[in-house]
Amino acid sequence: MGARDTFKKLDEAKKSRILDGAVEEFSRHGFRQASLNRVVERVGIAKGSIFQYFGSKEGLFTVIFDYAVELVRQSLRQVKKETCEEDFFGRISESLLAGIRFIERHPRVYRIYLKMIFQEDFPLRAEFLQQVHLFSAEYLRPVVEAGIASGDLLADTDIEMSVFMLDALMDRFLQAYCVSFLDAGASIYKAPEGELEKKVDQFIKLLRYGMGGPKSAEFGEGEHVRARVL
Repeated sequence: MGARDTFKKLDEAKKSRILDGAVEEFSRHGFRQASLNRVVERVGIAKGSIFQYFGSKEGLFTVIFDYAVELVRQSLRQVKKETCEEDFFGRISESLLAGIRFIERHPRVYRIYLKMIFQEDFPLRAEFLQQVHLFSAEYLRPVVEAGIASGDLLADTDIEMSVFMLDALMDRFLQAYCVSFLDAGASIYKAPEGELEKKVDQFIKLLRYGMGGPKSAEFGEGEHVRARVL
């Protein structure tokens, strides 16, 4: 599944128009309720062209998914370049803020992702979501490794567990920014820029210092001090 040569040979303006029309349809209606008739009407092409270009609705959605992933890759490449001199916590902070900026620039693309999470009838849903999280891990793992090497993180930090935790927490933070019922009282949902930066600072503070207090049963005195310097 995916784009056929007939689509790849189109001029860039027409390709962009078709992708934009498909993104609009999938973001509004999900996969099962998406209508190819509405797509071709919006774009101004014959319905048969969709099948010539993509083979099926599943093929069209696969192309849209790949398109969305590439947009994310471009965003993260830029963040990686701009934060290479910052410490671990600064890089995570900027990555989270970049995620918010991406959502603001590409709200329809992010709505497709949310629909994929909450609607189980997307084709290849498990494979697509696995790809999303593997891509996230691919980005976060070098950040964690650099944090260990620089001393920002403890030398015995479990890399894979750290990547898993960061992916889960950052993903939920971004979801809460967009979906009111996922906010759970954290006041992240559609927070204005200044307030949102404070929420990111609080997020980073928890990463840096943890949640255990002086009487935490999980740590002995020496271990607790050691954990607090994370």
